[in-house]
Amino acid sequence: MAERRSSSGNEVSLFPFLSILACLIGALVLIIVVLVLAQADKAGGRTREELQRAQEFVRLERELQQRVKDDAVVKKKLEELLKLQKDLQEQQQRFLQFRKLVTSSKEVQRQNQQIADDLKKQLDDLLLEIEGIIKQQAETRAEVAKLMEEIKNRGIKSKEVPPVVVQPGGSGLPEGTRVFFVECSSGALRILEAWDKQESYRLAANPSVVVADVAYNHLLSQLAADSKSLLLFLVRDDGQGAFINGAGRAGEWGARFGKLPIPGRGELDLQYFAKLRGKVPPPPPPTSPPPAPPVKPST
Repeated sequence: MAERRSSSGNEVSLFPFLSILACLIGALVLIIVVLVLAQADKAGGRTREELQRAQEFVRLERELQQRVKDDAVVKKKLEELLKLQKDLQEQQQRFLQFRKLVTSSKEVQRQNQQIADDLKKQLDDLLLEIEGIIKQQAETRAEVAKLMEEIKNRGIKSKEVPPVVVQPGGSGLPEGTRVFFVECSSGALRILEAWDKQESYRLAANPSVVVADVAYNHLLSQLAADSKSLLLFLVRDDGQGAFINGAGRAGEWGARFGKLPIPGRGELDLQYFAKLRGKVPPPPPPTSPPPAPPVKPST
């Protein structure tokens, strides 16, 4: 066993220095711990719940910002949708207007076609009437020339022909009867003052003119509507054919008519019928289509 060295009086003891160093180190460690804890409190300043709330706030704030952006996009899309709806409504209105225009155009075309057909019929009727008048003029000229030749050959001097007084025949006419007169001569009918005291109306007696003449059909339509009216045909010696055509058209209308032969060629004197003569409204213009007789039911 080794022996302890004996200490000399000059040996230095390190114990006090080590104690001070250990205390200093402990104090430094304590200071560092305190500083770390203080720094931690200073850096965070919140509890764990507060940190979680802060993180949630940041998340919500980011989400809100994203929603604001999305809301701007939605508003923009909504504006585009409203614009598209407005354009669609305008297109629908234009379509309806176009369809209405097409429909009305078809109706206008139909009306124009109807007017054209009516005008064509009126033109055909006028052409038939003109043809009949021309034919009547030719026949009248031939008859006048024939009579003039006959007068020349016989050496007869022309003299004034006395008027022919027309008298009612038989037992007379019922009270309230309105009488209208049509003179029938060679190739012609003459309506005697049926709507004007100073005017008579002449038309060719061939069937095409009788059917298409506006004034004559107007007279027949008025007489057919009045059971007390009587159409009296005054038939000259050469007017049998004219009577047949004129009376045939009157029969189609269902108008009452009679026949009275007239001898001679003098002017007609109707003084005995002054109180019985009837009047009807004036006929429409010649350009109007003639009225059509009523359709009789088939038996």
